[in-house]
Amino acid sequence: MKIAIVTDAWRPQTNGVVKTLSTTADGLRALGHDVRIVEPNQFKTFPCPTYPEIRLAWLPYGRASSLLEEFGPDAIHIATEGTLGAAARKWCLRRRFPFTTSYHTQFPEYVRARVPIPLAVSYAHLRRFHSAAARTMVATPAMQRLLESRGFRNIVRWTRGVDVSLFKPRDKRFLDFPRPVAMYVGRVAIEKNIEAFLKLDLPGTKVVVGDGPARAELEAKYPNAKFVGFKFGEELASHVAASDVFVFPSRTDTFGLVMLEAMACGVPVAAYPVTGPIDVVTQGVTGELNEDLRAATLAALKLDPNQCRAHALANTWETATRQFLSHLAPRQVTESTTESALDLDSA
Repeated sequence: MKIAIVTDAWRPQTNGVVKTLSTTADGLRALGHDVRIVEPNQFKTFPCPTYPEIRLAWLPYGRASSLLEEFGPDAIHIATEGTLGAAARKWCLRRRFPFTTSYHTQFPEYVRARVPIPLAVSYAHLRRFHSAAARTMVATPAMQRLLESRGFRNIVRWTRGVDVSLFKPRDKRFLDFPRPVAMYVGRVAIEKNIEAFLKLDLPGTKVVVGDGPARAELEAKYPNAKFVGFKFGEELASHVAASDVFVFPSRTDTFGLVMLEAMACGVPVAAYPVTGPIDVVTQGVTGELNEDLRAATLAALKLDPNQCRAHALANTWETATRQFLSHLAPRQVTESTTESALDLDSA
């Protein structure tokens, strides 16, 4: 099958969305499918307001149309709600071509962290965006319940995996810091709530792996923490495996792939009991969830690393990729069933 994946999030961005989409594309190809990624590097771009590190496609409809028509997909998946996602949605609706979408980011909460736009306004926009899709894929049961409570329809589950051959227990001596080492991995941005981790009174060393618009401010404010920038591949896996506890302070993530990667390394997770962690962490086994993040961190240090590793081994990318494939809406199968959805939006 020829599968087009349209996304506003792609390399050189480093985040869970890009990791999920790139790994899924590789998995689909391994299963014999022809996959085309339509992404911002193929277009003229402009910096995302308030987040200039992210580049968005500028007026992409014409070129996106040409790329899709040239490829001739059997199925189209629109992964994001940015300018490219909107262009692909418009192309599909005009041609009565069924498509699926996915909900990777709690966008309304991210926007509200930067500008005072009411959640109801942002959710109304996203509900309209996804309403014409045959299915909208989400990573966790909690995310499904949240969106359904906001009026979203046709929600299905698309879980995540972890590369257990890369993320595995390794030598703790890789990091020569006072123990225990508490680690955060991800974008250094306001919506990730990293300061909740950095201001904790903890023994040992706090390590931040990643970069982003808030790094300079936080690095100056918390000089005792170790900011090491982005790491990739073996180096990233070695950093994660060398920590003693993985702290996930975000309250707005839809999944948190890095938590699975930490567990695969035998590192327990400390997090808030919110969407994302509540479906990824097994309380008291692979991590500790607590509104008191310090208490969660100290309790997680006592958990069995072998239990964390065992949990991660059950979450493979092959399973996640086959789940994604089963939710796609190939035109010849679902065209008749999506016409009613198209009537909702003629844009």
